[in-house]
Amino acid sequence: MFGIHDLALFIISGLLLNITPGQDVAYIVSRSAGHGWKIGIVAALGVGTGCFVHVFSAALGLSAILATSATAFTVVKFIGAGYLVWVGLAMWRRAGSGQQKISVNCRASLRKVYTQGFLTNALNPKVALFFLAFLPQFVMTEAPSKPLAFLILGILFTFNAVLINLIWAWVGARAASFFQGGGKYVGWIKRSAGTLFIALGVRLACTKSV
Repeated sequence: MFGIHDLALFIISGLLLNITPGQDVAYIVSRSAGHGWKIGIVAALGVGTGCFVHVFSAALGLSAILATSATAFTVVKFIGAGYLVWVGLAMWRRAGSGQQKISVNCRASLRKVYTQGFLTNALNPKVALFFLAFLPQFVMTEAPSKPLAFLILGILFTFNAVLINLIWAWVGARAASFFQGGGKYVGWIKRSAGTLFIALGVRLACTKSV
């Protein structure tokens, strides 16, 4: 249907790939552990929305530009790396604030968490290349509309990713609940997450175009 084959294998492969921790999971877990499961949900939805950028790019063939243009890949790579480092440094700066309740200006705070999750995924060129390499394996050569097949697979992959990320958010919140270190513990969560994001940003900056 729609020129797609081996759909069950695609779903299983996608779930296994989404279970593997990466920078998206690191962001979701850090937010959930530091501020609770509801904030983790917002972070997961932001990441999922960012994933749609790559889905539509793959369907429209824009991801091919990143795969073939070293300049385009380098520009997006350094923007994404710089953003990750900036998020990491921001977490370190706020590490001393303790268990920060998102109550004052709640709507703006939730929007910030959502936006950061969106950018964490959308500015990662490796995700775009992943979709370009992974999705075509499940699209028939005689598919009546390859962009439509790409779009359907991408939406399905993203839906499964959001479900997995919601579980990661729950795991982060539950893990934090086992420790009762108050503000000191939350401060260490922020420092650890900040260090991880800085490391991920450096690693992304060192990534070579394929």
